[in-house]
Amino acid sequence: MAILRVRDLSTTFDIGSQVVTAVDKISFDVEKGKTLGIVGESGSGKSVTSLSIMRLLPVPMGQSTGQIFFEDTDILSLPVEDMLKIRGYKISMIFQEPMTALNPVHTIGQQLMETCHLHFPKMTKEQTFKKSVKMLEKVGIPAPEKRINEFPHQLSGGMRQRVVIAIALSCEPDILIADEPTTALDVTIQAQILDLMKELQKKNGMSIVFITHDLGVVAEMCDDVAVMYAGRVVEQAKVEELFAKPRHPYTHALLESIPRFEFERKSKLQTIEGMVPALADLPEGCRFGPRSTFEHKEESYKVRPPMKEISEGHFVEWCECCQKGLEKKLSEVSL
Repeated sequence: MAILRVRDLSTTFDIGSQVVTAVDKISFDVEKGKTLGIVGESGSGKSVTSLSIMRLLPVPMGQSTGQIFFEDTDILSLPVEDMLKIRGYKISMIFQEPMTALNPVHTIGQQLMETCHLHFPKMTKEQTFKKSVKMLEKVGIPAPEKRINEFPHQLSGGMRQRVVIAIALSCEPDILIADEPTTALDVTIQAQILDLMKELQKKNGMSIVFITHDLGVVAEMCDDVAVMYAGRVVEQAKVEELFAKPRHPYTHALLESIPRFEFERKSKLQTIEGMVPALADLPEGCRFGPRSTFEHKEESYKVRPPMKEISEGHFVEWCECCQKGLEKKLSEVSL
């Protein structure tokens, strides 16, 4: 059963002389108690998608259209007052950059306790303090009773990120959106945070939208995966299916770029040539074509490829030129 359903979500930004589209009619479901991974390069629209769901876009420059159903409520059409009751309580978010997510003039404790006061007004000050200390302890911050009275600038980048995670998890939300949650952390703390998220997911049936560049984390954490490129979802499938049988050339290239033990030492790693196109230069048709190294017809850049279900739950943006090129490449490798 899907707890979050995104349908034809588009997000545009008015940058003065023109309007650019950062997210272009994407659709996906997040199942209750499951984890959806959203992967792709920087500039592919992952973070804008999360901010659109949370309705945290800058106004009036950023605008979202389409539908985002949380349970049976379209949160895009909710009044601001009603959205405040959902944001942070029912749907929470771990932000990518902890320095901008935390208020520099308030202590860690004040910011943690504020979340509890907003959503649990009947809790006493003593109860919220104890709950805040417990959350800091859960995310691996040493001496939480001391750290709770410190300001963000007194903490390292990794500790600030753990505070952001503690704030997001303090209300035990139904859906957690995690935007690169472990980027600033070392591998030991990263494993600890991922284990905490899995523990809360198992305990509360929490759903997670996990945004990351790390395909290793996706393989470990996620049940389903949506691959984004240039504002569109180009492939979506169960994690095992996607890793075993990638059918979009961009997904195939991402998986090829993962370092492997069998590679010869100091050998050159696989890369995807070029860059994600700028928002102002996005073609209506196939957007990965120029970087795919496959021959494309001119009309393939003019008409948007349809989403095709190639097996149960496995959807691919179906560009005939990309598919022919990928099939030829795979056949040459197998020879």
